Formats: sequence, structure tokens, C-alpha cells
Amino acid sequence: MSANDSAMILAERIRAIVGQPILPKPMFGGLTFLLNGNMLCCVSNKGLMARVGAAAESDALTRPFATRCLGAGRPMAGFILVEPRGVSSDSELRAWVQMTLDYVGKLPPKEPKARKSKPRAPKPAVPQSRRVL
Repeated sequence: MSANDSAMILAERIRAIVGQPILPKPMFGGLTFLLNGNMLCCVSNKGLMARVGAAAESDALTRPFATRCLGAGRPMAGFILVEPRGVSSDSELRAWVQMTLDYVGKLPPKEPKARKSKPRAPKPAVPQSRRVL
């Protein structure tokens, strides 16, 4: 089984545990789940990136196979990276998902951002001699 297959299986396991609508979105080199517009967690071949909040971070870091999540080389406050071995059992994964739901479930819903449209290139000017009247 490939790492990508493992990530997709993990994504399905998370959907089953959450039990409420979550929106999948490709981000962070994996599949990120949004709850009411707020990032809940992300699955990739690296494992699970769990958004637990700054208050729960120290407790989360005491769990096996958990490390601080680095974004652009800097620690991301409230985000924990859990190696695949740390979410291999249903009880381990359920505990991580519950921790994310405890934090993200209390956040106010976010309105979806309007999609930015690409600026259109201006049409080239038609010389007056070629204009059709």
C-alpha cells in the first residue's frame, strides 16, 4: 500500500469519526478538513496535522509520535503533527479527532472567501484602418 493510499484511508476514518459535515480541501500537501470554514485537521503521507489550539498544545506533545508542526521552518502554534503510527488504532485516532473538535468546534463559523478571479488581459486595440463600421 502506498503512502497516498494510507492518507486516503486515514481521511475516510476521520470522516467516519467526525459524524458531521466537514469540507475537504487540498492544502498543505494533503487533504485538509474544514468544519464551519475553520481548519480541523489535515491528512498526508506524513500523518495527521491536528489543530488542537495553543492551550492544549503542551498536553498533545506528551502523546506518542506527536511533534510540533512546522510551517516554513517555524512552529505553528496550536498545530501538532502526528506520525502515522500515532493514529494507527481507532482509539488513538478518535482521541486526536476529539481534541481537534473540542477546539475547532468552539470557533465561530467562517464565511467562505470570495474566489479571486484572474485579471483579464486587456484586448488589443484595433487600428482605426481595420475597424468595421
